[in-house]
Amino acid sequence: MNALISVSDKTGILEFAQALHALGIKLLSTGGTAKLLADAGLPVTEVADHTGFPEMLDGRVKTLHPKIHGGLLARRDLPEHMAAIDAHGIATIDLLVVNLYPFEATVAKPGCTLEDAIENIDIGGPAMVRSAAKNWKDVGVLTDASQYANVLAELQADGKLTDKTKFALSVAAFNRISQYDGAISDYLSAIDFEASSASALPVRADFPAQYNGQFIKLQDLRYGENSHQQAALYRDVNPAPGALVTAKQLQGKELSYNNIADADAAWECVKSFSETACVIVKHANPCGVAVGADALQAYSKAFKTDPTSAFGGIIAFNRAVDRAAAEAVSKQFVEVLMAPAFTPEALDVFKTKVNVRILQIDLPADGTQGRNQIDIKRVGSGLLMQTADNHELTLADLKVVSKLQPTPEQLQDLLFAWNVAKYVKSNAIVFCAGGMTMGVGAGQMSRLDSARIASIKAEHAGLSLKGTAVASDAFFPFRDGLDVVVDAGASCVIQPGGSMRDQEVIDAADERGVVMVVTGVRHFRH
Repeated sequence: MNALISVSDKTGILEFAQALHALGIKLLSTGGTAKLLADAGLPVTEVADHTGFPEMLDGRVKTLHPKIHGGLLARRDLPEHMAAIDAHGIATIDLLVVNLYPFEATVAKPGCTLEDAIENIDIGGPAMVRSAAKNWKDVGVLTDASQYANVLAELQADGKLTDKTKFALSVAAFNRISQYDGAISDYLSAIDFEASSASALPVRADFPAQYNGQFIKLQDLRYGENSHQQAALYRDVNPAPGALVTAKQLQGKELSYNNIADADAAWECVKSFSETACVIVKHANPCGVAVGADALQAYSKAFKTDPTSAFGGIIAFNRAVDRAAAEAVSKQFVEVLMAPAFTPEALDVFKTKVNVRILQIDLPADGTQGRNQIDIKRVGSGLLMQTADNHELTLADLKVVSKLQPTPEQLQDLLFAWNVAKYVKSNAIVFCAGGMTMGVGAGQMSRLDSARIASIKAEHAGLSLKGTAVASDAFFPFRDGLDVVVDAGASCVIQPGGSMRDQEVIDAADERGVVMVVTGVRHFRH
């Protein structure tokens, strides 16, 4: 058996090659990899010696040769194939170990030039991988160090690879080539050539001329949004740390399509708070959000907002859940519970509630929120793409437009309300006070209706809206929306501004004796 090894990332390759040699497998290799193996005392034949043709053009041409591709592509079950390679002195290659030039890592570097990018486009590697993967019945092809252990174990046990293993390796190889070519296409088709000619670094558009999104299936789902629809969950090839798709399920039934959609809404919202927070979501909208001294207090406050909607909801914490918080949560019907960690005592509380889905998701270690950078929405035969709404508001961003000035407490409530409104479906009206939501109106065609619904929900929950802060995700087109929230008890309002009738709305705020601040940014969420 002959193995050709040519790797850019040499992680684990020496140990793997040593194990192959111990099995009696002959080693063939290129340049730097061959030197690494030879220096370790392994008998290895360089590709240039094998082909009788030297590497040339700074290594651009070294494996593009019939002795390589003939050895990879020849079908062992076809006598004419075997006779042809025998006539030309071509030996079969039974195992190919290749990982590609680090194009993705290179272009991710801030100072990457176009020349750097081009030189890190692998030619011979993908060509060999495709040849081996096409001839999968006769050739095992490895494209990642994570595959070494399983392949080696099978070779040591049986002396060969099963067809099942070789086919899986072939699929993985073609997937890797697809990812690699997609990354090259995305990068190059985003470059503005004329603008780049006058710049030291390439000038790239936010969106490439061709988008080659790559996603890996995590699991099939029982059904989609409704029982007559089929569904599956996919993740990005390189998911952001702290994203929902990185979750570890500790307990409970399989997640449904709707569970996942709602869980993502809850997790993205709770991650946005630096204080200990709890978010309860129902049908993709936060129905209760609060911060507290600990997980129990945050949950208790969030639950008070709308106990009715919280039934069967999705609950997310941004801190570890302890026994006290777990016991409080366990008193209600919950579909999914998420947190960065759970104490053993907290998990004990839910042992008898075997259907509760418990997800542990590590928050990003660097303090970032692990957000998507691009949002994508499917439309008929197309995609809508946009940069994600990752805008963060600070006190310095606020502009007070009313005569009445906000107190420090009101400013904190306004920022809290604004942060929640960002995760509520438009039109969104959110009443808050003391670090908790008091009423949430979501997804209505009229902003007035959202305001009225928020008031009704607060009334049903037995909460007083007197002195609350209100956030509106977009401007008030008329003063009537402001009047509704003030009539309900609001004492301060935060909104983007930008309406033709801004002055009319500001004058109404002064007339009603309430504080109004504008952000200059809206948060539509459709």
